[in-house]
Amino acid sequence: MATKKTYLSCLDSVKPVRDTLDVINGKWKLPIIISVGVGNERFTDIEESIPGITPKAMAKELKELEQQKLIERIVTNDYPVKITYKWTPYANTLTPIIDALKEWGIKHREEIFKK
Repeated sequence: MATKKTYLSCLDSVKPVRDTLDVINGKWKLPIIISVGVGNERFTDIEESIPGITPKAMAKELKELEQQKLIERIVTNDYPVKITYKWTPYANTLTPIIDALKEWGIKHREEIFKK
């Protein structure tokens, strides 16, 4: 009788990576996270720091990032009402991930384009 070969499951690694990518994936999420992280708080400041983003797309992404507890929307009841966006303490957990992605991207670009 032939023995069935067993394979190691990659799902233990793939599932958490997919979860991470589901949160930060997309054309605008990382640029918004980074923009707010470097100190842009007002909607227009964030929008101007990200070339090509539309107000509609940014509003949608900000709401999703709020739901993921990465961005906090703060409404100040002055006249006029002031709305700002800030990183949550939980968003700080993304810093090493963003740094690692940046470093890998730099090295990858060098590898691909080296002569």
